[in-house]
Amino acid sequence: MSRSAAVLCLLVAACSAAPPTRVRTLRPLLDGRIVGGEPVDISQFPWQVSMQKFGSHSCGGSIISSTWVLTAGHCIFGAFSDWLSVRAGSSIRNSGGTVYDVSTVIEHELHNSSSHEYDFALLEISGSFTFDSKVQVVSLASSELAGGTAVTITGWGDCRSCSSATQLQAVTTHIVERSVCNEAYGGAITDSMICAGEEEGGLDSCQGDSGGPLVEGSTQYGVVSWGYGCAEAGYPGVYSNVPAARSWITEKTGV
Repeated sequence: MSRSAAVLCLLVAACSAAPPTRVRTLRPLLDGRIVGGEPVDISQFPWQVSMQKFGSHSCGGSIISSTWVLTAGHCIFGAFSDWLSVRAGSSIRNSGGTVYDVSTVIEHELHNSSSHEYDFALLEISGSFTFDSKVQVVSLASSELAGGTAVTITGWGDCRSCSSATQLQAVTTHIVERSVCNEAYGGAITDSMICAGEEEGGLDSCQGDSGGPLVEGSTQYGVVSWGYGCAEAGYPGVYSNVPAARSWITEKTGV
């Protein structure tokens, strides 16, 4: 990317200004927390990283190889690689672990900031990650999960109940069938998206969680993307569908 010029309230519903968007995607500089989750240690989710702009937490991301991080396309909007860095191996978003400069930024060519389709981006770091109990690669899914499957979202996003989620948060919720999610969002849910949440709300990702992973076990199925509000009843969180971008990730990174 040229160098010239120039956001998990886990499991609640993603944040936005007007339906059906959450503006979790449209405000990548906003700082948020997981909603309805609990503090966890990075060793429980060692693929989680903090993507930082000018040294401050901006979005989440996941380690997919020794040199590549997967995040959301809206997280890199208007940013140049030399503005970005990645903090790995720390439960605290702005300290500890190791910080790596970003050398390459690749946004999915089909990413549409209006429809939120293919909300993916890849970050290549300078050097390579040093793997240990706090830094590990996440596996990437090639097929979707069935509705009702329990999944976990992690991040440092808006949690509502905490004044500042400096400690990594995790929340567990369930996959929502695409057809059901589409009813909530008026047909805006495409094959490049999956949904997760509870009918009564209360568990979701939020601003600041964007770009972070939705996993079952140690396999990633989604990337925190968008939604209406955060943990709102009737509005599941919307996540970029990793299986839909699996071949693109391989093409760009070899993973």
